Amino acid sequence: MYTSAYTSDKRLLILDADGTTIDAFSAIEAAFSRHGMAIGAETNFQKRHHLLKYVGGLKEFPAIIRKNLRKNSRARLVDTLTGIYRQEASLYEGIPELIRELIAAPDILVGIVTRNVTIEPLETLRQLFRRHDIDIGELDFLVHIPLKEKKTAQFRVLRERFGINPARAYVCGDEHKDFAAAINTGMHPFMVSYGFEDHERLTNNYDIPPELISRTSAELCCRIRHALDLGVLAQAPYQNSSMLMAPNIQ
Repeated sequence: MYTSAYTSDKRLLILDADGTTIDAFSAIEAAFSRHGMAIGAETNFQKRHHLLKYVGGLKEFPAIIRKNLRKNSRARLVDTLTGIYRQEASLYEGIPELIRELIAAPDILVGIVTRNVTIEPLETLRQLFRRHDIDIGELDFLVHIPLKEKKTAQFRVLRERFGINPARAYVCGDEHKDFAAAINTGMHPFMVSYGFEDHERLTNNYDIPPELISRTSAELCCRIRHALDLGVLAQAPYQNSSMLMAPNIQ
């Protein structure tokens, strides 16, 4: 006879950091600018989806940036980026309020999984979130994943650690790898297209259903609130109000 391994009736929400909750592009753009380099428009940046997110993959950069990175050293760039994250970087609009609401919800476990490449990344995120009146110590978890490790294993570890039914577990991410990791661990993906991969890339290149993708942080917040019973459908700005009306039956 099958015995359930689930020990909790709570719901689990795993948030990605850069590109989903944190406006990483603005921080990266500022860091490059202070080293005399321009990374171009955000739409082009998204097409080089690995770009500075991992401060690696130099082949992803235009030749002039590759040259300057070697000259100035990536270490100096990371140092600059660290300062910007800690002192200036912002969470996307609506995200701070959502996270505080999730933390306060007694039946929801919420935390962050990140690959942030700043110096002492967990301390970096602590300072960034503190500026938005969020104490990361109140999160249920904050995990930094080394670049060489896949998120799939960590997602599974977290779900099993809390004894959560995968049908009650959710992942928010901005890259196709986040989608794959969520699906491969049986969890529901909330995808966004305002981060490191745009809507066209997510849908056309990786066949991610557009119904799962939020184009703005406001849309993401509404989707999460509705799915986790934190709000009402009528609050969603992306909904056509006429769809919410009862049909006119003749």
